[in-house]
Formats: sequence, C-alpha cells, structure tokens
Amino acid sequence: MEFLTDMAAKRAELTPEAVAFTDHETGRSFTFCEVNSRASRLGNLLLDRGLEKGDRVAVLCQNHPDFFILLFAAQKTGLLLVPLNWRQPVAELKPILAASKAGLLFHDGPFAETARDLVSGSDVGLLPLGATQDGGSFLDGLLKGVSAAAIGDGRVKASAPWYLLFTSGTTGLPKAVIQTAGMAYANMINYAQATGLSVGEKGVNFLPLFHTAGINLPTLPIFLNGGSSVVLRKFEPEIVLDMIGKGEVTAFFGVPAIYQALALSKKIGRTDFSNVRSLGCGGAPVPKHLLLDFQKRGVTICNGMGMTETGPTVFLMDKDHAAEKIGSVGRPQLLTDVRLADGDGGILEGPGEGEIQFRGPNITPGYMDNPEDTAATFTVDGWLKSGDVGRRDEDGYYYIVDRIKDMYISGGENVYPAEVEKVLVGHPAILEAVVIGVPDEKWGEVGTAFLLARPGEEIDVDALPGWCRTHLAPYKIPKSFSVATDLPRTAAGKVRKNILKDTFLAETTPEDA
Repeated sequence: MEFLTDMAAKRAELTPEAVAFTDHETGRSFTFCEVNSRASRLGNLLLDRGLEKGDRVAVLCQNHPDFFILLFAAQKTGLLLVPLNWRQPVAELKPILAASKAGLLFHDGPFAETARDLVSGSDVGLLPLGATQDGGSFLDGLLKGVSAAAIGDGRVKASAPWYLLFTSGTTGLPKAVIQTAGMAYANMINYAQATGLSVGEKGVNFLPLFHTAGINLPTLPIFLNGGSSVVLRKFEPEIVLDMIGKGEVTAFFGVPAIYQALALSKKIGRTDFSNVRSLGCGGAPVPKHLLLDFQKRGVTICNGMGMTETGPTVFLMDKDHAAEKIGSVGRPQLLTDVRLADGDGGILEGPGEGEIQFRGPNITPGYMDNPEDTAATFTVDGWLKSGDVGRRDEDGYYYIVDRIKDMYISGGENVYPAEVEKVLVGHPAILEAVVIGVPDEKWGEVGTAFLLARPGEEIDVDALPGWCRTHLAPYKIPKSFSVATDLPRTAAGKVRKNILKDTFLAETTPEDA
C-alpha cells in the first residue's frame, strides 16, 4: 500500500480513553487520545519553529512516554527522528549527530550536560524532554497554548523515512538505517502472528529507545493493537519480576542478557509467570542452559532473529516446538520471504546452509545518505543480505550458525565461533563465552576465548582444552582462554568482538613488531 494511517490518530479514534503508556517512575498515564493530542501539539510547535518535512530532529534520552510523543509527532509532520545512543561518549556522538544533519536536539534531564557539550560550537538547537524534578514533564510547559489541530490528512506514506537507527557498529562505523511506517506495520503483523498479540495486551518498555527492540519489541506493536505499556527509565530486574508476578505483563521481550539477569535474581523463584503469554528473545543466541533453566520453571522463551534493517521481526520460534528444537529461531513470519544463498550466489532449496537473505515490506529501503553501502547490502534482484550463515532443517526451521565475518580459517578449516561458544557454555562453570579468530604463525588463525564464570564457580582454564576435546574437533579448540569480569557490549546486548580483538592484539603484539 502506498499510504497508511497516522498511527496515533487512528488509535485515538478507536480507543480514545484506553491507557497507552504509563510512566513507572511517576505513575502518570497517557490515554491514546492524550498521546495523539500531545503529538499533534508537539508537531505544530516544531512546524511553527520553522522546521519542514524532511528535516532531522535528534533525541538523547532514557525511556519515557514523551519519546513516543516525539516519535508520533515526527510521523505527523514528516520530520525525521534520530535517536542517539546515550551510552556513547560525546566524542563518538558528535560525528553521528553531524552525519544525521539534525538541526534540533531533544534531551532529558540526566543528559542535559551531555547535550550541551554535544551541540557546542554548532547551530543545533536544544529542547528539553522527559520528566521534570517535580514529577511532571518538560513537554507540559513546551506545549502550553500550542494548537492540537490535526496535521495533514491523516495519511502517511508507507515508504517515507520516519526515523533513523544507527547500527550498533560491532564491525565498524555505524550506518543510519531508514525506518518507515510501512516497516512498522509489517513488523506488527509479523510479531502478532508469531506471538498471538491481541487487543488489551500489557507490556513493559525498558530496552533502550535508540535501538529497534526498544521501539518495536513489543511496544509499538502493543500500541497499534490498543494495548498498554509501562515505561521504565531502564531495565531493573527486580521491578520487572514484580510486574510479571503481579500479572501486569502479558507480552515480554528481552535480549539474552536480560533473561540472564532475571535468572540470577533472588526473586525469580517466587515469580509467577502464568500471565505472560509470550516471551520473545533476540539480539544474540540464547544459551541452551538458560532456555532449559526457564523451561524447568514452566516458562518457554521463544528465540528469534531479525535486524535493524528488517524492522526487526523475521523469525520467532513457536511455543509448540521450542523445547523440541532448542537453538532454532523458528520459521519466517507472515510478511517476510527468506532464502539461503551459497558462496557463489546460488539459491539453496530444502535443508541446507548458506547466507540468510530477506525480502518483504518490513525491509528497510536502505541507509540514509549512503548509496554505496545500500547497494552493497542488497542483491541485484532486491534481497537484503543479512551477513549471517543460517541452516534450514527438513521441517523448515532455521538456525543461526554465525556471522560470515566472524568465521576464521585455522589450518585450512572453516571455524564458526558460535559453534565453539555453544560448547563452552555447556561447561558447568561457564556462564558466557566469546570466541574470536586471531592471527597465528603456524595455523594462519586460531581461536581465543573470553569467558564469564557462573556465580559461585571458578573456571579452571588449564583443564578446558582437554574438556573441549570431547566435544570439538581439534582445530576448533581455542588456543587460549581468559576469564573476564565483564565484556564490551552494544545496546542490544551483543558482545563487541572488534573491541575484544583489538585489545587482545594490542596486549599480545610485541612493541617492536
């Protein structure tokens, strides 16, 4: 479809008095009618300041309902929203802000100083957003006297850029992935198809809003279905478990690190999950021991896979086969086609292994102001190349083998670090394992493993090679192991392997080399 409906306006028309968002910290709730009115007023405010369709507006804030007000205001006006990663220092954010071409930056109280430093020496304007110290909202003051008149005719072009999400940058400089209203509606259908999402769903929003999961998994689908989300400033395992135990969450999504934190909480054993109808997971593979730990509690985590470029939902495991096919991300959902391509570009039929490629209305049109990377990411016949090696079984279920770029060659043999990592986390003392390939004079490349210990356990590094020999071919066994207390991560919980590799090489390369 060329045009879609204004999301906030349509929900306000359907369920005006139902609660859309509740700010957990202040307890303040916003109905769909209030969300639409505030978004219209904010949109009119921005237009009155001279901003025009296509202009970029950046935002630097922790989670707050006002973020979504700004998001819907951008949709109404045709402005392009650019969420910034508040975990990055000013030095990293400055080139991103410059690349975004934003002329205005919204910020909340905790990042007021960062925002001032960020725009110092530029023409970028500043506006406050989020909670005030007295529990109110900065928007309350900004929107006083501003008209709530509708903007436009209520139609939104499906393919028009709506907001930009900068990729995590695990392998290099971030790229600005274009997100559209069409992608959001397709994601809602894919997510609802996979989870049975329905009217009146209750969610909790805590994943960072500069990441696709924070917006789309499952907060925006819940909004579009007329459900309600409680917004936390950030993830707090005890608060989340309390909400789950009280029946205040029916649809839940987290990355593996979230589930790991919940499993380690002392409250986990006293928490009743019976009201949570769906528990999705993505961002990285879920360790088998973690899936089994939750299954013993009667809780089924459904692993999935998607990308910022796919809106993100493509795969999400179904409950009926989650225990039977541990490690699978399920089948492609309703609005997305998936195929596997071999190294020569040939398309594989039936069971097999190859690069996962996507096609559908949930796929990004490309990277903003970056035609070269856009062209390189799509095949000549229009399929998005994921960069992931996937395996499809005889039942049509998919498994993620590893990132193509993470594979290394040791003694002429291909080694996929994810395969080695899965074996290592099966060790009773290992909580998490990350394997990277590093140069080696004899074998070309070898693996080195970074390990996190399970609580109360100590890892005997010297004994690990022998333990690995019973599970792995010799060339797959890492040459070195090191125990860490923490690992560098992206906002999605993925380990930044490039940082680990750079650090390892810096520490092991002789100074006179």
